[in-house]
Amino acid sequence: MARMTCTCGTELSNHEAPNDIELVVYTDMEWDKICDHDNIRTCEIPAPKYEVWRCPVCKRIYVYEDCNESPIMVYRLET
Repeated sequence: MARMTCTCGTELSNHEAPNDIELVVYTDMEWDKICDHDNIRTCEIPAPKYEVWRCPVCKRIYVYEDCNESPIMVYRLET
């Protein structure tokens, strides 16, 4: 579980489960590989490669890799 402050000042946290902050994101190829099995149990679905968070206020997207404390990419809406 983690916590951070968005650039807009909103406190983000994934302490509650489920939450609207943390997104589960797979590439199309990753998802096809997961779904390639005839029967797959949800407990067998691997964790996504990236951890992705979305601020509910400004809609910024933060992308983390390998449990790094700093995001490797940050996206914001164009105005």
